[in-house]
Amino acid sequence: MFLTAVEEMEIIDLVNECESKTSADYNDIDSKTMKNVIGGIVKPLTYICNLSFLTGTFPNQMKIAKVVPLFKTGDKHSFTNYRPVSLLSQFSKILEKLFSKRLDLFLDKGMILSDSQYGFRSNRSTSLALMDTVEEITNAIDRKHFAVGIFLDLQKAFYTIDHNILINKLERYRIRGIVLKWLTSYLSHRKQFVKVGQFSSTYLDIAYGVPQGSVLGPKLFILYINDICKVSEILKFVMFADDTNIFCSGEKLNKLMEILSAEMFKVKKWFDKNKLSLNLSKTKYMLFGNNKVNTQIVMNIDGVTIERVNHYKFLGVIMNDKISWKQHIKHVHNKTVRSISILNKVKHFLDRNILHMLYCALVQPYLNYCAEVWGNTYKTTLSPIIILQKKAIRIINKAGYRDHTNNLFLKSRVLKFTDLVQFLTLQIIYKANDKLLPGNIQNYFLYRDKQYNLREEWNLNYLSVRTTVKSQCISVCGVQLWNGLNSDLKQCP
Repeated sequence: MFLTAVEEMEIIDLVNECESKTSADYNDIDSKTMKNVIGGIVKPLTYICNLSFLTGTFPNQMKIAKVVPLFKTGDKHSFTNYRPVSLLSQFSKILEKLFSKRLDLFLDKGMILSDSQYGFRSNRSTSLALMDTVEEITNAIDRKHFAVGIFLDLQKAFYTIDHNILINKLERYRIRGIVLKWLTSYLSHRKQFVKVGQFSSTYLDIAYGVPQGSVLGPKLFILYINDICKVSEILKFVMFADDTNIFCSGEKLNKLMEILSAEMFKVKKWFDKNKLSLNLSKTKYMLFGNNKVNTQIVMNIDGVTIERVNHYKFLGVIMNDKISWKQHIKHVHNKTVRSISILNKVKHFLDRNILHMLYCALVQPYLNYCAEVWGNTYKTTLSPIIILQKKAIRIINKAGYRDHTNNLFLKSRVLKFTDLVQFLTLQIIYKANDKLLPGNIQNYFLYRDKQYNLREEWNLNYLSVRTTVKSQCISVCGVQLWNGLNSDLKQCP
């Protein structure tokens, strides 16, 4: 890996793209102030950044973190009810972003990161990680195989990274010379202090972990755990930063559980070697499918019995062993009920535009999040959400309880939930058609030969499936939707 020179305009553009936050670093400088003064300081700052890259040295004054405790809930006199927020130097964030940009180019060009890692990477998201998981499980169910998911719980993973192990791994990934010296300098001699009101603690050294609140910290973490996927050729890993999940399928359940126990022993050994703490008491497993046989199966990892569950919150979406999404839809329903009650209380003294903004802030995020994965289910299962959304649209437009909502949705420029699901699903297929998805997701879609200019040349191959649960996956229902579009829409930019 090599570091290209930094240009003044690169720094200006980078600073202007940042959010205008008022949280100040240990120098009492916030991002809003930085935006206002960047034009006057960009020349010396460019010189400092280039000198840092040239010498492989990260300035010590940029390694100091101010930790501010933020109250969550409960007793204000209990330390455990506060969340520590680490605030790094504004100059440090600029230098880190410049390095991160160059690191991303190197990692992408060398295809170093595993396709199983979805966290802190461009063109990847929780919805794609969830989609990869669901496709894997439903493929097994469709083949009449058993599928098991293990949801690992890591204890304070970002805090326990061993710097020496990390440096050795970076060197194996061909990050060497001045660049490795720069990263070693970045990790070493870091300090932090706690500030509460006007009072500050003394500085303490940070010996382990990646810097909290940093730009580079998450990138270094995913490089640290990247080789876990090579521990087993049998297991399927789906990771989002430290959220590590494992899936495996097989024809015979007893044989599958034996294989899983043997493979999980290897995984546990990898965690121990890399000084990461696997919390087995909070680790869960799930047996997927409708098959009722051998419901008394037991899973052990390193002598600890793992609890079996029938539903689990995976990347913010509640998944159950039938892949029916009923628990998640109930969760979304309960969240939107509270938000809609707020809309109902304020509708008499707020105008339509403000109510619409409140809807977009309080209701829409729950409906949008990963809806392309869990929203492709039976309409009767989705009906509680559909009814609630109609209620919200009536409130926004101050319409009567029994008024038709078709014109209200058009007037508000809001998609009905079923249309929203189709829209998000078709966006995935559009990316698949242009081969813009990660490699392992791209493999779920089959292409027709496009050498002839036929009416169906933009269509994808439709998979023949046995089960309803598989037919509701994006690789099946999404392709069906896509093939039904006219060719102008399929080529629309």
